[in-house]
Amino acid sequence: MINLGNLSPNKGSNRQRKRLGRGPGSGHGKTAGRGHKGFKSRSGSGIKPGFEGGQMPLQRRLPKRGFSNINRISYSIVSLAQLETIEVSEVTSESLIKLGMAHKGKPVKILANGDITKPLTITVDKISNGAKVKIEAVGGKVLES
Repeated sequence: MINLGNLSPNKGSNRQRKRLGRGPGSGHGKTAGRGHKGFKSRSGSGIKPGFEGGQMPLQRRLPKRGFSNINRISYSIVSLAQLETIEVSEVTSESLIKLGMAHKGKPVKILANGDITKPLTITVDKISNGAKVKIEAVGGKVLES
C-alpha cells in the first residue's frame, strides 16, 4: 500500500542544486565554476542586452537619422466625408469624441477629404482652408474655438 511514508520520486527525476563556493570537497569551491579573472567572473556581471563580445554593438554601428520635435502637436483628423454621415447640425470637438471620430485628449482638425451636402455649424480646434470653403459653400458656419 502506498502512503506518505513510502512515497519517493522516480530514479533520476530530481537532483540537488549546485552549491557553489563551499570548499574544495564540493567540486565547486574556490572560483565557484566561474574560471579565473575576466568580466564573467566578477560579481554583478552578466552579458547585457545588445552586448556583442566587445564588438561595436549594432545600435551604435547604425547611423542616427532625423529629429523628433518634442513640441509637436498631434491632431485627431476628421474628414468631411465623416461629417456627412452624422445626424447633428452643430459639431464640436466633444461631440466628435462622443461619436468616436476623434481621440480624447487630442485637438481636432477637419480636412477637406470628401464632400458635404448639409449645412453644419462647426467649432473645432483647427480646420483646413479647403474644408472651410466647402462647408461655407453649402451654407454652413465655421466658428473659431
